[in-house]
Amino acid sequence: MRLKIGAIADDFTGATDLAVTLAKNGMKVAQFFGVPTGPVDLSRTDAVVVALKSRTIPAPDAVAQSLDALDWLQRHKAEQVFFKYCSTFDSTADGNIGPVSDELVDRLGVELVFVCPAFPVNGRTIYMGHLFVNDQLLSDSPMKDHPLTPMRDSNLVALMQLQSRHRVGLIPHATVSGGSKAIRDAADNLVSKGARYAVVDALDDNDLAAIGQAAAQHRLVTGGSAVAQGLPRNFGVQPVDSTPAFPSIDGRNAVLAGSCSAATRTQIDWIKPFWPNRRIDVEAIADGTITCDELLRWATDQPAATPILIHASADPGDVADIQSRLGIARSGALVETLMAELANVLRTAGFRRLVVAGGETSGAVVKALDLPALEILGEIDPGVPWTQTMSGPPMALALKSGNFGGVDFFEKAFKMLG
Repeated sequence: MRLKIGAIADDFTGATDLAVTLAKNGMKVAQFFGVPTGPVDLSRTDAVVVALKSRTIPAPDAVAQSLDALDWLQRHKAEQVFFKYCSTFDSTADGNIGPVSDELVDRLGVELVFVCPAFPVNGRTIYMGHLFVNDQLLSDSPMKDHPLTPMRDSNLVALMQLQSRHRVGLIPHATVSGGSKAIRDAADNLVSKGARYAVVDALDDNDLAAIGQAAAQHRLVTGGSAVAQGLPRNFGVQPVDSTPAFPSIDGRNAVLAGSCSAATRTQIDWIKPFWPNRRIDVEAIADGTITCDELLRWATDQPAATPILIHASADPGDVADIQSRLGIARSGALVETLMAELANVLRTAGFRRLVVAGGETSGAVVKALDLPALEILGEIDPGVPWTQTMSGPPMALALKSGNFGGVDFFEKAFKMLG
Protein backbone atom coordinates (compact mmCIF):
# COMPACT_ATOMS: atom_id res chain seq x y z
CA MET A 1 0.00 0.00 0.00
CA ARG A 2 1.30 3.43 -0.95
CA LEU A 3 1.54 6.19 1.61
CA LYS A 4 -0.46 9.22 0.59
CA ILE A 5 1.66 11.77 2.48
CA GLY A 6 5.13 11.38 3.94
CA ALA A 7 6.22 14.27 6.14
CA ILE A 8 9.55 15.42 7.53
CA ALA A 9 9.30 17.76 10.53
CA ASP A 10 12.24 19.77 11.83
CA ASP A 11 11.23 19.48 15.48
CA PHE A 12 9.10 17.22 17.68
CA THR A 13 6.36 19.66 18.68
CA GLY A 14 5.85 20.65 15.07
CA ALA A 15 5.60 17.00 14.13
CA THR A 16 2.73 16.36 16.55
CA ASP A 17 1.09 19.58 15.35
CA LEU A 18 1.21 18.32 11.75
CA ALA A 19 0.11 14.82 12.71
CA VAL A 20 -3.02 16.03 14.50
CA THR A 21 -3.82 18.35 11.56
CA LEU A 22 -3.76 15.44 9.12
CA ALA A 23 -5.70 13.22 11.55
CA LYS A 24 -8.44 15.83 12.04
CA ASN A 25 -8.80 15.96 8.29
CA GLY A 26 -9.48 12.26 8.02
CA MET A 27 -6.11 10.58 7.62
CA LYS A 28 -4.79 7.65 9.62
CA VAL A 29 -1.43 8.98 10.82
CA ALA A 30 1.69 7.41 12.31
CA GLN A 31 4.33 9.59 13.94
CA PHE A 32 7.90 8.40 14.44
CA PHE A 33 10.78 10.07 16.24
CA GLY A 34 13.68 9.76 13.90
CA VAL A 35 13.81 7.41 10.95
CA PRO A 36 12.52 3.96 11.95
CA THR A 37 15.30 1.39 11.97
CA GLY A 38 13.19 -1.76 11.92
CA PRO A 39 10.11 -3.02 10.09
CA VAL A 40 6.87 -1.10 10.66
CA ASP A 41 3.31 -1.97 9.68
CA LEU A 42 1.87 0.84 7.57
CA SER A 43 -0.88 -1.22 5.96
CA ARG A 44 -3.62 0.93 7.50
CA THR A 45 -1.72 4.23 7.44
CA ASP A 46 -2.43 7.16 5.13
CA ALA A 47 0.33 9.48 6.32
CA VAL A 48 3.60 9.23 8.23
CA VAL A 49 5.32 12.08 10.06
CA VAL A 50 9.02 11.59 10.73
CA ALA A 51 10.02 13.94 13.55
CA LEU A 52 13.61 15.19 13.55
CA LYS A 53 15.43 17.47 15.96
CA SER A 54 17.07 19.37 13.14
CA ARG A 55 15.87 22.97 13.40
CA THR A 56 18.95 24.46 15.05
CA ILE A 57 21.71 21.93 14.36
CA PRO A 58 24.38 22.71 11.73
CA ALA A 59 22.83 22.90 8.27
CA PRO A 60 24.81 19.98 6.76
CA ASP A 61 23.59 17.72 9.58
CA ALA A 62 19.99 18.90 9.10
CA VAL A 63 20.25 18.16 5.38
CA ALA A 64 21.71 14.69 5.98
CA GLN A 65 19.01 13.74 8.49
CA SER A 66 16.24 15.07 6.23
CA LEU A 67 17.54 13.14 3.23
CA ASP A 68 17.67 9.96 5.33
CA ALA A 69 14.00 10.56 6.20
CA LEU A 70 13.19 11.20 2.54
CA ASP A 71 14.88 7.96 1.49
CA TRP A 72 12.78 6.03 4.03
CA LEU A 73 9.57 7.71 2.89
CA GLN A 74 10.39 6.98 -0.74
CA ARG A 75 11.03 3.33 0.09
CA HIS A 76 7.49 3.30 1.49
CA LYS A 77 6.21 4.95 -1.71
CA ALA A 78 4.96 8.25 -0.31
CA GLU A 79 3.02 10.01 -3.07
CA GLN A 80 3.55 13.52 -1.69
CA VAL A 81 6.30 14.79 0.61
CA PHE A 82 5.69 17.57 3.14
CA PHE A 83 8.56 19.44 4.79
CA LYS A 84 7.19 20.96 7.98
CA TYR A 85 8.86 23.90 9.72
CA CYS A 86 7.68 26.46 12.26
CA SER A 87 4.83 28.88 11.57
CA THR A 88 7.24 31.68 12.51
CA PHE A 89 9.85 30.40 10.02
CA ASP A 90 12.37 29.83 12.81
CA SER A 91 15.81 29.81 11.17
CA THR A 92 19.02 31.77 10.75
CA ALA A 93 20.67 33.37 7.74
CA ASP A 94 22.44 30.05 7.13
CA GLY A 95 19.34 27.86 7.39
CA ASN A 96 18.11 25.34 8.02
CA ILE A 97 14.88 25.79 6.03
CA GLY A 98 16.52 26.81 2.76
CA PRO A 99 19.32 24.22 2.65
CA VAL A 100 16.97 21.35 3.52
CA SER A 101 14.36 22.52 1.00
CA ASP A 102 17.01 22.83 -1.72
CA GLU A 103 18.16 19.25 -1.28
CA LEU A 104 14.58 17.94 -1.22
CA VAL A 105 13.79 19.93 -4.37
CA ASP A 106 16.83 18.57 -6.17
CA ARG A 107 16.37 14.98 -4.98
CA LEU A 108 12.70 14.94 -6.02
CA GLY A 109 13.28 16.92 -9.22
CA VAL A 110 10.31 19.24 -8.71
CA GLU A 111 9.74 22.43 -10.70
CA LEU A 112 8.18 24.64 -8.04
CA VAL A 113 7.52 24.36 -4.31
CA PHE A 114 5.08 26.34 -2.19
CA VAL A 115 6.46 28.05 0.93
CA CYS A 116 3.60 28.75 3.36
CA PRO A 117 4.15 28.79 7.13
CA ALA A 118 0.78 30.50 7.79
CA PHE A 119 -1.32 29.31 10.75
CA PRO A 120 -4.25 31.78 10.90
CA VAL A 121 -6.03 30.26 13.92
CA ASN A 122 -2.82 30.89 15.91
CA GLY A 123 -2.36 34.37 14.49
CA ARG A 124 0.27 33.59 11.82
CA THR A 125 -0.70 35.13 8.47
CA ILE A 126 1.18 36.08 5.32
CA TYR A 127 0.44 39.21 3.28
CA MET A 128 2.55 40.44 0.36
CA GLY A 129 5.11 37.88 1.41
CA HIS A 130 5.44 39.30 4.93
CA LEU A 131 4.77 37.10 7.94
CA PHE A 132 2.62 38.53 10.72
CA VAL A 133 2.20 37.28 14.29
CA ASN A 134 -1.26 38.48 15.25
CA ASP A 135 -1.19 42.23 14.47
CA GLN A 136 2.60 42.54 14.41
CA LEU A 137 5.17 41.90 11.75
CA LEU A 138 7.31 38.91 12.69
CA SER A 139 10.28 41.24 13.15
CA ASP A 140 8.32 43.32 15.69
CA SER A 141 6.92 40.32 17.58
CA PRO A 142 8.53 38.57 20.56
CA MET A 143 10.17 36.23 18.03
CA LYS A 144 12.74 38.96 17.39
CA ASP A 145 14.31 37.93 20.70
CA HIS A 146 14.21 34.15 20.28
CA PRO A 147 17.38 32.82 21.96
CA LEU A 148 18.32 30.47 19.11
CA THR A 149 16.61 31.85 16.00
CA PRO A 150 15.94 35.59 16.46
CA MET A 151 13.66 36.68 13.62
CA ARG A 152 14.63 40.23 12.62
CA ASP A 153 13.07 40.21 9.14
CA SER A 154 9.44 39.55 8.18
CA ASN A 155 9.91 39.25 4.41
CA LEU A 156 9.67 35.52 3.65
CA VAL A 157 10.81 36.00 0.06
CA ALA A 158 13.99 37.68 1.29
CA LEU A 159 14.49 35.18 4.12
CA MET A 160 14.11 32.19 1.82
CA GLN A 161 16.27 33.76 -0.89
CA LEU A 162 19.04 34.35 1.66
CA GLN A 163 19.09 30.65 2.54
CA SER A 164 18.46 29.07 -0.86
CA ARG A 165 20.47 28.77 -4.05
CA HIS A 166 17.24 28.87 -6.12
CA ARG A 167 15.09 31.83 -7.14
CA VAL A 168 12.12 32.69 -4.91
CA GLY A 169 8.90 34.34 -6.08
CA LEU A 170 5.61 35.45 -4.54
CA ILE A 171 1.97 34.52 -5.10
CA PRO A 172 0.14 37.48 -3.50
CA HIS A 173 -3.20 37.40 -1.74
CA ALA A 174 -4.98 39.05 -4.66
CA THR A 175 -4.18 35.88 -6.62
CA VAL A 176 -4.82 33.44 -3.76
CA SER A 177 -8.31 34.88 -3.24
CA GLY A 178 -9.09 33.88 -6.82
CA GLY A 179 -8.90 30.21 -5.88
CA SER A 180 -6.83 27.17 -6.73
CA LYS A 181 -6.76 27.67 -10.51
CA ALA A 182 -5.47 31.22 -10.11
CA ILE A 183 -2.77 29.90 -7.76
CA ARG A 184 -1.76 27.18 -10.23
CA ASP A 185 -1.59 29.71 -13.08
CA ALA A 186 0.59 32.01 -10.97
CA ALA A 187 2.84 29.08 -10.09
CA ASP A 188 3.26 28.23 -13.78
CA ASN A 189 4.16 31.85 -14.47
CA LEU A 190 6.84 31.80 -11.76
CA VAL A 191 8.31 28.60 -13.24
CA SER A 192 8.58 30.33 -16.62
CA LYS A 193 10.61 33.06 -14.91
CA GLY A 194 13.02 30.58 -13.38
CA ALA A 195 11.66 30.43 -9.82
CA ARG A 196 11.77 27.19 -7.85
CA TYR A 197 9.95 28.49 -4.75
CA ALA A 198 6.72 30.44 -4.33
CA VAL A 199 5.94 32.15 -1.04
CA VAL A 200 2.14 32.04 -0.92
CA ASP A 201 0.04 34.58 0.97
CA ALA A 202 -2.65 33.26 3.33
CA LEU A 203 -4.96 35.16 5.66
CA ASP A 204 -7.48 32.50 6.65
CA ASP A 205 -8.40 28.84 6.35
CA ASN A 206 -10.19 29.43 3.04
CA ASP A 207 -6.87 30.55 1.58
CA LEU A 208 -5.17 27.46 2.97
CA ALA A 209 -7.84 25.22 1.41
CA ALA A 210 -7.25 26.83 -1.98
CA ILE A 211 -3.48 26.45 -1.63
CA GLY A 212 -3.90 22.81 -0.65
CA GLN A 213 -6.06 22.16 -3.69
CA ALA A 214 -3.55 23.95 -5.92
CA ALA A 215 -0.82 21.66 -4.58
CA ALA A 216 -2.64 18.48 -5.58
CA GLN A 217 -0.04 17.52 -8.19
CA HIS A 218 2.97 18.85 -6.30
CA ARG A 219 5.50 16.21 -5.33
CA LEU A 220 6.77 18.44 -2.51
CA VAL A 221 5.05 21.01 -0.29
CA THR A 222 6.71 23.03 2.48
CA GLY A 223 5.29 25.12 5.30
CA GLY A 224 3.63 25.11 8.67
CA SER A 225 1.15 22.44 9.65
CA ALA A 226 -1.95 24.49 8.81
CA VAL A 227 -1.39 24.44 5.05
CA ALA A 228 -1.52 20.63 5.23
CA GLN A 229 -5.20 20.73 6.21
CA GLY A 230 -6.19 21.03 2.56
CA LEU A 231 -4.04 18.14 1.31
CA PRO A 232 -6.06 15.07 2.43
CA ARG A 233 -8.99 16.06 0.17
CA ASN A 234 -6.70 15.68 -2.84
CA PHE A 235 -6.56 11.97 -2.00
CA GLY A 236 -10.33 11.64 -1.54
CA VAL A 237 -10.04 11.77 2.27
CA GLN A 238 -12.63 13.81 4.15
CA PRO A 239 -12.44 15.39 7.65
CA VAL A 240 -13.70 13.26 10.50
CA ASP A 241 -16.55 14.42 12.72
CA SER A 242 -16.14 12.53 15.97
CA THR A 243 -15.49 13.13 19.64
CA PRO A 244 -11.73 13.38 20.21
CA ALA A 245 -10.11 10.71 22.35
CA PHE A 246 -7.75 11.56 25.19
CA PRO A 247 -5.27 9.36 27.07
CA SER A 248 -6.63 7.24 29.89
CA ILE A 249 -3.46 6.92 31.93
CA ASP A 250 -3.08 7.12 35.69
CA GLY A 251 -0.22 8.93 37.35
CA ARG A 252 0.96 12.27 38.63
CA ASN A 253 0.98 15.45 36.52
CA ALA A 254 3.96 17.66 35.71
CA VAL A 255 4.89 20.48 33.33
CA LEU A 256 8.48 20.79 32.12
CA ALA A 257 8.94 24.14 30.37
CA GLY A 258 12.21 25.01 28.69
CA SER A 259 10.74 27.58 26.30
CA CYS A 260 11.39 31.28 26.85
CA SER A 261 8.69 32.39 24.39
CA ALA A 262 6.26 35.12 25.39
CA ALA A 263 3.32 32.68 25.24
CA THR A 264 4.96 30.15 27.56
CA ARG A 265 6.08 32.85 30.00
CA THR A 266 2.50 34.11 30.17
CA GLN A 267 1.20 30.58 30.78
CA ILE A 268 3.74 30.09 33.56
CA ASP A 269 2.86 33.38 35.24
CA TRP A 270 -0.84 32.49 35.07
CA ILE A 271 -0.50 29.09 36.77
CA LYS A 272 2.27 29.82 39.32
CA PRO A 273 -0.11 31.05 42.07
CA PHE A 274 -1.97 27.72 41.98
CA TRP A 275 0.68 25.02 41.54
CA PRO A 276 3.94 24.14 43.27
CA ASN A 277 6.66 25.45 40.97
CA ARG A 278 10.42 25.69 40.65
CA ARG A 279 12.44 27.87 38.30
CA ILE A 280 15.70 26.41 37.01
CA ASP A 281 18.51 28.95 36.83
CA VAL A 282 20.89 28.01 34.00
CA GLU A 283 23.98 29.19 35.86
CA ALA A 284 22.90 27.14 38.87
CA ILE A 285 22.86 24.07 36.63
CA ALA A 286 26.35 24.95 35.41
CA ASP A 287 27.81 25.26 38.91
CA GLY A 288 25.98 22.22 40.28
CA THR A 289 23.69 24.12 42.66
CA ILE A 290 20.62 22.66 40.95
CA THR A 291 20.69 18.93 40.21
CA CYS A 292 18.26 16.37 38.90
CA ASP A 293 18.27 14.50 42.23
CA GLU A 294 17.41 17.65 44.18
CA LEU A 295 14.55 18.50 41.81
CA LEU A 296 13.22 14.96 42.06
CA ARG A 297 13.15 15.16 45.86
CA TRP A 298 11.31 18.47 45.63
CA ALA A 299 8.81 17.06 43.09
CA THR A 300 7.96 13.95 45.10
CA ASP A 301 7.49 16.03 48.25
CA GLN A 302 4.64 18.00 46.66
CA PRO A 303 0.95 17.00 47.14
CA ALA A 304 0.16 14.18 44.72
CA ALA A 305 -3.20 15.64 43.73
CA THR A 306 -1.71 18.88 42.37
CA PRO A 307 0.33 19.21 39.17
CA ILE A 308 3.83 20.59 39.50
CA LEU A 309 5.66 23.06 37.26
CA ILE A 310 9.42 23.08 36.65
CA HIS A 311 10.58 25.73 34.21
CA ALA A 312 13.67 27.47 32.90
CA SER A 313 11.83 30.39 31.30
CA ALA A 314 13.24 33.90 31.60
CA ASP A 315 12.80 37.32 30.06
CA PRO A 316 14.76 38.01 26.83
CA GLY A 317 17.18 40.38 28.59
CA ASP A 318 18.02 37.79 31.24
CA VAL A 319 18.45 35.11 28.57
CA ALA A 320 20.85 37.33 26.62
CA ASP A 321 22.90 38.02 29.76
CA ILE A 322 23.19 34.31 30.54
CA GLN A 323 24.13 33.49 26.95
CA SER A 324 26.84 36.16 27.01
CA ARG A 325 28.42 34.44 30.02
CA LEU A 326 27.89 30.77 29.18
CA GLY A 327 27.46 30.83 25.40
CA ILE A 328 24.29 30.19 23.40
CA ALA A 329 24.92 26.51 22.69
CA ARG A 330 25.99 25.65 26.24
CA SER A 331 23.06 27.50 27.81
CA GLY A 332 20.56 25.57 25.73
CA ALA A 333 22.31 22.26 26.23
CA LEU A 334 22.36 22.65 30.03
CA VAL A 335 18.59 23.13 30.15
CA GLU A 336 17.83 20.38 27.65
CA THR A 337 20.07 17.85 29.41
CA LEU A 338 18.58 18.54 32.83
CA MET A 339 14.99 18.44 31.55
CA ALA A 340 15.68 15.16 29.75
CA GLU A 341 17.18 13.56 32.88
CA LEU A 342 14.33 14.91 34.96
CA ALA A 343 11.68 13.44 32.64
CA ASN A 344 13.26 10.03 33.03
CA VAL A 345 13.37 10.06 36.82
CA LEU A 346 9.91 11.60 37.11
CA ARG A 347 8.52 8.76 34.99
CA THR A 348 10.07 6.24 37.35
CA ALA A 349 8.61 8.17 40.31
CA GLY A 350 5.08 7.88 38.92
CA PHE A 351 4.71 11.12 36.95
CA ARG A 352 3.09 9.60 33.86
CA ARG A 353 1.22 12.66 32.50
CA LEU A 354 3.64 15.32 31.22
CA VAL A 355 3.28 18.59 29.37
CA VAL A 356 6.57 19.66 27.79
CA ALA A 357 6.84 23.25 26.53
CA GLY A 358 9.38 24.14 23.87
CA GLY A 359 10.53 22.39 20.72
CA GLU A 360 14.13 21.82 21.78
CA THR A 361 13.06 20.70 25.25
CA SER A 362 10.47 18.32 23.79
CA GLY A 363 13.07 16.80 21.50
CA ALA A 364 15.45 16.19 24.40
CA VAL A 365 12.70 14.68 26.57
CA VAL A 366 11.40 12.32 23.91
CA LYS A 367 14.91 11.07 23.16
CA ALA A 368 15.66 10.57 26.85
CA LEU A 369 12.44 8.60 27.30
CA ASP A 370 13.43 6.48 24.28
CA LEU A 371 10.06 6.80 22.55
CA PRO A 372 10.13 5.56 18.96
CA ALA A 373 6.55 6.65 18.23
CA LEU A 374 3.46 8.26 19.75
CA GLU A 375 -0.25 7.83 19.14
CA ILE A 376 -1.88 11.17 18.30
CA LEU A 377 -5.09 11.89 20.22
CA GLY A 378 -7.33 14.93 20.82
CA GLU A 379 -6.23 18.55 20.67
CA ILE A 380 -5.83 20.73 23.74
CA ASP A 381 -5.45 23.98 21.81
CA PRO A 382 -4.87 24.44 18.06
CA GLY A 383 -1.71 22.63 17.06
CA VAL A 384 -1.13 20.88 20.40
CA PRO A 385 -2.59 17.39 20.92
CA TRP A 386 -2.39 14.93 23.77
CA THR A 387 -0.45 11.85 22.74
CA GLN A 388 0.27 8.54 24.41
CA THR A 389 3.18 6.17 24.25
CA MET A 390 2.93 3.05 22.11
CA SER A 391 5.59 1.03 23.93
CA GLY A 392 7.26 0.92 27.32
CA PRO A 393 5.68 2.39 30.46
CA PRO A 394 2.34 4.04 29.58
CA MET A 395 2.55 7.82 29.51
CA ALA A 396 0.46 10.76 28.31
CA LEU A 397 2.52 13.50 26.67
CA ALA A 398 1.62 16.92 25.32
CA LEU A 399 4.52 18.40 23.37
CA LYS A 400 3.83 22.12 23.08
CA SER A 401 5.53 24.61 20.81
CA GLY A 402 6.64 27.49 23.01
CA ASN A 403 4.50 29.94 21.06
CA PHE A 404 1.25 27.94 21.13
CA GLY A 405 -1.63 27.67 23.55
CA GLY A 406 -3.88 30.01 25.50
CA VAL A 407 -2.98 31.56 28.82
CA ASP A 408 -4.67 28.70 30.74
CA PHE A 409 -3.11 25.97 28.60
CA PHE A 410 -1.43 24.02 31.42
CA GLU A 411 -4.57 23.79 33.56
CA LYS A 412 -6.76 23.05 30.54
CA ALA A 413 -4.50 20.20 29.44
CA PHE A 414 -4.81 18.22 32.66
CA LYS A 415 -8.54 18.93 33.02
CA MET A 416 -9.02 17.11 29.72
CA LEU A 417 -7.51 13.99 31.26
CA GLY A 418 -9.86 14.10 34.24
